[in-house]
Amino acid sequence: MTISIRFRCLAFLFCGIALAAAYNKARTEAMMLDTASRFLDSLSPEQKAGTLLDFDGKLRTMWHYYPERGFKDEYKRDRPGIMFKEMNLSQRFLAQALLSSGLSQAGFIKAMKVMTLEDVVRLMENDTTGHRDAERYHFAIFGKPTPTGVWGWRVEGHHLSLNFVVRNGRLISSTPTFFGGNPHEAPEGPLKGMRALEREEDLGLALVNSFDPKQRKQAIFSEIAPYDLITLATVRAKLDGDPQGLPASKMNDRQFEALLDLVAEYAGNMPPDVAAERMKAVRETPRSRLFFGWAGETSRKPPQAVIVGNVTTGNRAEKGNYYRIQGPSFLVEYDNTQNQSNHSHSVWRDFHGDFGLDALAFHYRMDHGSTGGANLVGGF
Repeated sequence: MTISIRFRCLAFLFCGIALAAAYNKARTEAMMLDTASRFLDSLSPEQKAGTLLDFDGKLRTMWHYYPERGFKDEYKRDRPGIMFKEMNLSQRFLAQALLSSGLSQAGFIKAMKVMTLEDVVRLMENDTTGHRDAERYHFAIFGKPTPTGVWGWRVEGHHLSLNFVVRNGRLISSTPTFFGGNPHEAPEGPLKGMRALEREEDLGLALVNSFDPKQRKQAIFSEIAPYDLITLATVRAKLDGDPQGLPASKMNDRQFEALLDLVAEYAGNMPPDVAAERMKAVRETPRSRLFFGWAGETSRKPPQAVIVGNVTTGNRAEKGNYYRIQGPSFLVEYDNTQNQSNHSHSVWRDFHGDFGLDALAFHYRMDHGSTGGANLVGGF
């Protein structure tokens, strides 16, 4: 692994600290509006045409954490938005500022780790086709950013999808929120041991292993983890049947606080005001309606030695690791099964608020007597 990877990682981390510190001095929505406007103003007409998209178009809810080829296979089109590799240096700084406006300092650093791991997996797989590329992360803005009206934005590429909707200067949706890691843990080289989803794994394992036999029997709903997230990249998050797992009402106080710490790791990727809103909803959920469910093994073997040129998708572990945290309004999922449990995914979904669909549909019904277009109610 090359010096360029180390430099990229350190530069990203330093930039993340500086940008996140700057954003903390202003409201989240004001920072989003300012940075999105400045970013758009920096683009040429040709660049802007592929970056500024219709808010009511279907592209806004066409999302995925697959790399470029996978996205195109899924949707029969290229991922929308301008990529890092298509920007000049000043545009890249503005793009990073926009990304920072939607994340906490910890969340920004996590996003940079996700992108940096693309360089790691490129070397592991010896990819020369551009399939693995740390600069193929797209920035798309849906609707013109203004203090009034509705607009949104997304940053997306392999193992990263961050989606935001602002209406009348207020952030009404920040989900789906997806972070992944491939490799989950860098197995060798200068970044050996780096994990983008470190605490998501460690806190989840600590919680499930704190349960007594009776609690474990209810918490572990399957000996084999699902191959991927159950909700995948659906427009609407949906799980069939009753919630599975152990309700928080059957946890002791120490275990319940551990569960809250785990949820806070996901919420804490967002700016403090957004994270506080997410945690408020969790804390106000009756313990009997807050569930932690696990599938697969309750440990993970160290990553295997790299055989350069081998693919890092598929090749799932025999049982793998999976958990989810489910409340009436939200869902957190985590899985680590592929590449012998060294390829992980995590997501925060809002059952009623992903992409702002329900909030916007209600707004249009109340103010305009219509849904304002099929996209607002997921009708496509």
